[in-house]
Amino acid sequence: MATEQRPFQLVVFGASGFTGQFVTEEVAREQVDPERSSRLPWAVAGRSREKLQRVLEKAALKLGRPTLSSEVGIIVCDIANPASLDEMAKQATVVLNCVGPYRFYGEPVIKACIENGASCIDISGEPQFLELMQLKYHEKAADKGVYIIGSSGFDSIPADLGVIYTRNKMNGTLTAVESFLTIHSGPEGLSIHDGTWKSAIYGFGDQSNLRKLRNASNLKPVPLIGPKLKRRWPVSYCRELKGYSIPFMGSDVSVVKRTQRYLYENLEESPVQYAAYVTVGGITSVIKLMFAGLFFLFFVRFGIGRQLLIKFPWFFSFGYFSKQGPTQKQIGAASFTLTFFGQGYSQGIGTDKNKPNIKICTQVKGPEAGYVATPIAMVQAAMTLLNDASDLPQVGGVFTPGAAFSKTKLIDRLNKHGIEFSVISSSEV
Repeated sequence: MATEQRPFQLVVFGASGFTGQFVTEEVAREQVDPERSSRLPWAVAGRSREKLQRVLEKAALKLGRPTLSSEVGIIVCDIANPASLDEMAKQATVVLNCVGPYRFYGEPVIKACIENGASCIDISGEPQFLELMQLKYHEKAADKGVYIIGSSGFDSIPADLGVIYTRNKMNGTLTAVESFLTIHSGPEGLSIHDGTWKSAIYGFGDQSNLRKLRNASNLKPVPLIGPKLKRRWPVSYCRELKGYSIPFMGSDVSVVKRTQRYLYENLEESPVQYAAYVTVGGITSVIKLMFAGLFFLFFVRFGIGRQLLIKFPWFFSFGYFSKQGPTQKQIGAASFTLTFFGQGYSQGIGTDKNKPNIKICTQVKGPEAGYVATPIAMVQAAMTLLNDASDLPQVGGVFTPGAAFSKTKLIDRLNKHGIEFSVISSSEV
């Protein structure tokens, strides 16, 4: 981490974007947190000074902070202008990068941060981008002593830290975890901004390159502890949650596996197998999602199909994604629950020939995932980076949230800010 004094501890890059506005509001809340012992110098950054000024004015109005605009720095910079990114990075201790899709716009920011001694946190849910950045920049970031931490929003802090929390709460050795995500909505339903939709389109359209990237990395297999975790069917019934589920197609599995590899290789911790699912309710929802999924997987294979998916997100996603994003009412009424079912062995029981004899169920619950929980997770990750330096990995690098924060107080910080981790049950079988 940069030890010399810089003008801003945090810089929100892309503050005038859809998600960036919510991150800006969350940093403004953190600035006046009663538990803070000192002021938090911060800035917003983006292409247009006028738009950034409007974002600050809107946040000031929403938070009842009329002087906010005068308390926050403004940095004008552009992805297309590397020199301007360098100038931004030189002024920041930590850059919060909100500009996606990251496969197109993420790398120049990481490059500028590393070269200019700033750490960087993003909220990418794009496995190909995340894995490629680790491959290309881990050693360079380590040499500079800076921390590049991806997937620090709803993708994938609840899952990654949830597995670590479950392991820490088990009285024994955790060997396998399945997680089930349930999204709750109010009377006006759900809506997600089409920026997330675009990232998914480009990611699924480029699956072959992700496979090539993984093959080229030549990583040794992580050892399998306990029985192999069986994959569920594409549509399966979860008895514990009394509903159907499908595999979760986000970045959680990729991120958790990378964390488990890091913890095994660097801290000699027993690796945990992991699978992620999302609950979809009753059979009517299953049929609706199957049709949407088939449409998506067919169209995403062709250039013209991808153009149609991008142009008409509301139609092809059956109303889940839109160019406008959710209304404030939709955001206020939504929440998520991520339930973990883990199994393992009590102390003294060998993992080679015996069946697992402990089960544990934990939960992570929080507010609306994309525009409330994501800013909270991102900003608290940044505060952890600033305040828990002695508990971070000893040298810098490109890390998953779990690899960077497993020994820090991030889970405690999240609990205080409305993303709550809890044990539901734990028992010997």
